[in-house]
Formats: sequence, structure tokens, C-alpha cells
Amino acid sequence: MSKAIVKTDYNFPGQKSVYKGKVRDVYNINDDYLVMVVSDRISAFDVVLPKGIPFKGQVLNQIAEKFLDATADIVPNWKIATPDPTVTVGHFCETYPVEMIVRGYLTGSSWRLYKDGGRDICGVPIPDGMKEHEAFPEPILTPTTKAEQGEHDENITREEIIKQGLVSEEEYLELERISLELFKRGSEIAKEMGLILVDTKYEFGRKDGQIYLIDEIHTPDSSRYFYADGYQERFDKGENQKQLSKEFVREWLMDNNFQGREGEVVPEMSDEFVTEVSDRYIELYESITGDKFEKADVSEVIGRVEKNVTDYLNSL
Repeated sequence: MSKAIVKTDYNFPGQKSVYKGKVRDVYNINDDYLVMVVSDRISAFDVVLPKGIPFKGQVLNQIAEKFLDATADIVPNWKIATPDPTVTVGHFCETYPVEMIVRGYLTGSSWRLYKDGGRDICGVPIPDGMKEHEAFPEPILTPTTKAEQGEHDENITREEIIKQGLVSEEEYLELERISLELFKRGSEIAKEMGLILVDTKYEFGRKDGQIYLIDEIHTPDSSRYFYADGYQERFDKGENQKQLSKEFVREWLMDNNFQGREGEVVPEMSDEFVTEVSDRYIELYESITGDKFEKADVSEVIGRVEKNVTDYLNSL
């Protein structure tokens, strides 16, 4: 049995349908619950890479669990239980068709746009004279459309979202408020761990007229962290920041001439590289949570997940 979960094909009690995302398989249980299996697939530039990363799903699921619990006083979230290290069971919600990206620093894709002359991100003006990894005076919100698998998320402005009727103006302004509050809380927690929450994305849904935070939150797949120690010195010298995110995977792909563009070929992922990525994810977990990572038994990982989830659903 593989040590990485790259494909699932379960038939849980009450299962109505299943959605296979880039890295998550989401099972609809009678339109009442969702079972999210966080696989070990890894994506970058909206492309799923050919090999899975052992323990990546466990890392992401357990970080998300921690931060969902730590922010539940700001907004209700979809999580009900985590019956397996790689699984969250939660409320079935109607998903908003936008993702809320909060950026505290000019880095990553925003820096790539900026250095090419862009001075506007999703309708938010960016001043001249900024440097890579520089903090914005206040965090900015730059939403994107929520793409289907195989398609790319697209930047969009607040005005376009409201004009197209993707989200009502009243609800959208509430999503903005909640997103900035979540980012503030995440930044405070990161600071306690000697980290800087640089940017992140939030996804929301609605159930019974109530906004719910859904999916993952403040994980290294959805967020970027800098180490606080040495940040200013590296910034003053124009050096790259020491990061906690999967940006190192994107950089490896770019170094190997891949950015998800048409005609480009994903480079070969050696076993050594896969192990390195797995180790980095475990490092991310321990740095972000302050807890030692306990590897789950992967000898029969597919069967383990099926049993744990089935037992939990039968107990409801």
C-alpha cells in the first residue's frame, strides 16, 4: 500500500456525491455533512504534480483543525469533527464563488506583477517605490474567482463581484470584514511562534442564512509565512526571506522552466525531492503549531481512513 494518499474512491454511509479537487476529495453525505479527505497530492500553478507527498494531507488537516478552533469566535466554521488525521467532517454549505486573498506584504505573485509594472491588484492601488517583501501600510484584500479543477483562479475586483451578482454587496462587505479579522488573529498567533503571516486565502459558504468559514485556514498551502527573526536584516539587504510555505515548490518548478503555461512540461520529481518536500511540510507543522508532529500509521492508509470515517458517520 502506498504511503501517500493520491486517489480515493470511497462509498461512505449516506454518500450522495463526491467532488475531486486539486488536493482534496470531498464527499457529500446526504446534503447534511461533508467528508473532506485531505490527500497527499500537491499542486502548484493550478497544476496537480505527478507524485504525492507522504504526510502532507495530515499536516494540512491538523493545522487547519487548530486554526478553525482558534478562530471560531470570529465566524462559525464548517468543522464538526476530525475522525482521522487526514479527514475533517463538517457542515454542508453553499459555497461562495470567490476566494478572499489577504496580503500583508508585497511578495510572491503580487511582487511578480509589481516588478513587471503592475500598480493595481484587484482594484487595489499599490504605490510606487515598494520593494520585494515590504509590508503594506495595512493588509489589503485581493479576491479571486474560484476556479474549477484544471482552470486558473482569476483576479477580480470588489466592484466586478457585486456587479456580476456573484455575491451581494451586503454579504461581500461582511466577507471582507471577517477576512481581515481572521488575518489579524492569524498574525497574532504567528507572532507568538516567531513567524509573520504574510498572505493567505479564505473560502466561505452559507448555511441557513449564516456565513461559515470553510475549507482549510492558515496552512502552508493556503498561506505564506516568514520567520520574524532576521526579517528586517534580510529586507534591508535585499535578500530573500526565510519562508514557511510551499513557495519553495513553486520556485523549484520555475527553476526547472515550469509555471503552468501551455506547452510546459512538469519536471521529473525524484524520490529525494519528494522526501525533501515531505520533511519540509513536517517542519512547517511544527513551526506553525509549536507541537511535535506525530506521523499517523500509513501501512494501510486508505483502509484506515475508510474505517475511521465510516465508524464516525455511523455514530451520528
